[in-house]
Amino acid sequence: MLTVPVIDAAIDVALREDLGAGDVTTEAIVPRSLRGIARAVAKQSLVVCGGDVFARVFYRLDASLRVERRAAEGSRVEPGEVLWIVEGAAASILSAERTALNFAQRMSGIATLAARYVAAVPEGAALTVVDTRKTTPGLRAFERYAVRTGGAKNHRSDLGAMVLVKDNHVALAGGVSAAVEAVRARASHALRVEVEVTSLAELDEALAARADVVMLDNFRPEDVAVAVARAKGRAVVEVSGGVTLERIPELARLGVDVVSVGALTHSAPAADISLELERLG
Repeated sequence: MLTVPVIDAAIDVALREDLGAGDVTTEAIVPRSLRGIARAVAKQSLVVCGGDVFARVFYRLDASLRVERRAAEGSRVEPGEVLWIVEGAAASILSAERTALNFAQRMSGIATLAARYVAAVPEGAALTVVDTRKTTPGLRAFERYAVRTGGAKNHRSDLGAMVLVKDNHVALAGGVSAAVEAVRARASHALRVEVEVTSLAELDEALAARADVVMLDNFRPEDVAVAVARAKGRAVVEVSGGVTLERIPELARLGVDVVSVGALTHSAPAADISLELERLG
């Protein structure tokens, strides 16, 4: 969960990273008495995400700063719209600027891409778009929150959240059936069992082993159709691997239940947001 302690811990690391030796440029040019007002402006169409984190960066550096939110979290804005306003000591605003923007640009970029995937699902289709664990180390809570803000859903949060038998597990166990049997014998009955399969033969083996979810890894469209028919009423069908925006309508038409998209977090471009600062008084 994206809680205040989680936010503060990440912000403190980021501020130490950027200000470990101080801000020599600002310290030389900007007197501490100078006040300023800065406007965070969208330079592209985007889904707003990370407003609380953006504000918290400034508060962690200088509690006297004031941040005003102009755009609602999760709203879509167009170029030129003001997202947030920061007012107070100009030196503090400058020193926190890059860290605050790094969080906001990253989170808004993920939310914007997630929203595009969700919008690609045809109206009335039951297809759900989810993320993966391909997240930036230490920032998973931020990136998963951004995915939700964009309207998509989260897959398992960590290795203990559910059972997911992948290809390497199958190889080491000696087959799909053996891997699922081992899981059933050791894991809690409350955990759903998902099995990644790379062929229709492995699909049949996973269904026979009573997997709750089957993940079709890099299946051809014609094989996806066969897999959906075989799994109907027996297991949830998830498709993973190379799921582009262009494939979403087709996968929905084939009756796939879930698509997991690593690109939502590992390849989302940062949103273009700038901070425009001016003197007060």
